[in-house]
Amino acid sequence: MTSTIPVSKSAASPGLAIQASGVRKHYGGLHAVDGVDLSVQCGEIFGLIGHNGAGKSTLFKMMLGLIEPSAGEILVNGASVRGRDFRAARRHIGYLPENVVLYDNLSGLETLRFFAKLKGAPVEQCAPALKRVGLAQAAARPLREYSKGMRQRLGFAQALLGTPRVLFLDEPTNGLDPQAIRDFYATLRELCNDGVTIVITSHILAELQERVDRLAIMSEGKIQALGSVQELRDQMHMPLNIALRLAPDDIAPVRRLLEQLAGVNTTTTAEGVRLSCPRATKMVVLSMVSELGVRLLDLDIQEPSLEDVFFGFSD
Repeated sequence: MTSTIPVSKSAASPGLAIQASGVRKHYGGLHAVDGVDLSVQCGEIFGLIGHNGAGKSTLFKMMLGLIEPSAGEILVNGASVRGRDFRAARRHIGYLPENVVLYDNLSGLETLRFFAKLKGAPVEQCAPALKRVGLAQAAARPLREYSKGMRQRLGFAQALLGTPRVLFLDEPTNGLDPQAIRDFYATLRELCNDGVTIVITSHILAELQERVDRLAIMSEGKIQALGSVQELRDQMHMPLNIALRLAPDDIAPVRRLLEQLAGVNTTTTAEGVRLSCPRATKMVVLSMVSELGVRLLDLDIQEPSLEDVFFGFSD
């Protein structure tokens, strides 16, 4: 039998929207979440990424109070997910599941009114929420006429009901077109500027790379890495890739020059030289390259992508 450890609001650290300490969830011999410690700042966009089965969804559900931890404690907005205060705290939490299930015979506005009543949110928020996600013109249309992207935006609108202080978003851009994705992340940044905390999972790592403040990489129920994208790059000591565009006659001598530097690996391309180097050597390489003057036609520095970082930690 799992014991419940009561945690009062006074145990919450100021400035933190979410605190998880020693959190575990076991299903018999399966350790879905296996000792997670995590803190998320108020007003932060926080990414949670990992392979299927890494434990992300289980951790999400525990933070929402939908399933009980086998061990450890989670505070959201200062309230323990296992305490009496969490029922009231949950009214200030928004959640967009990966698969939104809606009623086809209801209109968009009727759907939001239904969710508002379930959540105890003012129904007056429904029309502005539809407008915010770009569905004002479709408010009266039945959901059977909605595209997949429109349904996803409607799901986001319901998550915004009740003016939540914490948003949990699971694969939120599923089905959205490029413009809708841009609008979605612009809305997230507006919410963060108002102090809303956002926890987001996505398998589309390129979307998250420039849009999250920090992220955690999960694997086998544990957090394998935590920090900003740049901090994770530094932890992995991943090399930089630099492409130099040169005149044909300059390619061979420039490559020989660069190969004198320790740790620098070069290859010849159709337009010049491509090299990889340790981050610590970056400024030495750039200083040497700058001496080429007009012989250097162009330069492109490529940082390791979030996908590179993810596979580096999770493989």
